[in-house]
Amino acid sequence: MSTTLDTIKEQISSNPVLLYMKGTPQMPQCGFSGQSVQALMACGQKFAFVNILEHPDIRAELPKYANWPTFPQLWLNGELVGGNDIILDLHQQGELQKMVEEAAASAA
Repeated sequence: MSTTLDTIKEQISSNPVLLYMKGTPQMPQCGFSGQSVQALMACGQKFAFVNILEHPDIRAELPKYANWPTFPQLWLNGELVGGNDIILDLHQQGELQKMVEEAAASAA
């Protein structure tokens, strides 16, 4: 039987651009998740997401695994980029698009 940690590792390793968020990109359930989704969508690349509200086990385990207490969390190529503040900073600096495109290209 796979553990929550196995599930998290599998999600992170199989999705080059992955956002752990509250809600879905179409219906974010918190402002921070909504802002992060908008920044990611502006990059024009497909991204995977996990709605942590539907997965309380992941919501409980991921902060310990990532050593990052809050959501959303953006992961690119298996590396934690950070939360909403970092995502928005990178987006405003024009760095996020480059990072997301590189991650998406590595999967192609």
